[in-house]
Amino acid sequence: MGLEERLNEDSAVTISLEQAVNWARKYSVWPLLAGLACCAMEQIGAGVSRHDISRFGSEVFRGSPRQADLLIVSGRVSQKMGPVIKRLYDQMQEPKWVIAMGICASSGGPFNNYAIVQGVDKIIPVDVYVPGCPPRPEALLYALTLLQKKIANDKFRDRVYRSANAEGSPLQAARGGTHE
Repeated sequence: MGLEERLNEDSAVTISLEQAVNWARKYSVWPLLAGLACCAMEQIGAGVSRHDISRFGSEVFRGSPRQADLLIVSGRVSQKMGPVIKRLYDQMQEPKWVIAMGICASSGGPFNNYAIVQGVDKIIPVDVYVPGCPPRPEALLYALTLLQKKIANDKFRDRVYRSANAEGSPLQAARGGTHE
């Protein structure tokens, strides 16, 4: 017995614009194709029929940051690759989200040296962390469900506030923000 059987012809269902937009966003998260190291193999494994990432509307990994709204940083980030990741993140349109996949992307992993960034959150904001070395594809799917919950509770005013207060953003400069 579905909802349509309980409603009369004259009935109407109301929902806020914010809830409708968040519902659409949470079921159509488009990740960027940006595998950095060994965790990228597990990221690819999430797309096979056994794990089926298409249940989340994320089966097509985009080749351009302007077509994507999710950056999955999978693997270690070297100091040379850090600015590239930052540029990809900056080129993505709002709203955008980041998943740090694996212990290397989350905290540098076993590579405690000058060549590896000790967590991608030093470069860009991270929404969900996926533990493991390497993390299983199921862990990435679980991270997508956590991200969907976060998207469903997203508020328009918070999203604008978050992007407006980003360090060095044009909006902050237009409002007279200070740059040090």
